[in-house]
Amino acid sequence: MPPEVAELAGRLFDLARRGSSWLLDYVDAGAPIDLANGSGDTLVMLAAYHGHDGLVRGLLARGADPDRPNLRGQTPLAGAVFKGERAVAEALLAGGADPDAGVPTAREAAAMFGSELAALLPPRAP
Repeated sequence: MPPEVAELAGRLFDLARRGSSWLLDYVDAGAPIDLANGSGDTLVMLAAYHGHDGLVRGLLARGADPDRPNLRGQTPLAGAVFKGERAVAEALLAGGADPDAGVPTAREAAAMFGSELAALLPPRAP
């Protein structure tokens, strides 16, 4: 990867971590919506893990995959449940996130950590 591309990608990941809406401008200009770092964390994963529900909603509205796991099998919803980020979990669920995707699943994470967010998760599909 050319250094300038790596530098831009690094800036995009930082914008996701900080919850900056400038990230949406980059996506609108053509940055890959499901860009992932070396750990497999996507922009929506980083925004979710750091509690930025507005940015999560914006990324999902632009087509971000709500269930794409990182290299450890974790999904944005499981991360939000682990961190106790209610607004982020609500945004992900509204955006179609599957509570049974990933390892551990959001449902399993809620059970493991006794999270009150378990009540947000829809019943398991038959």
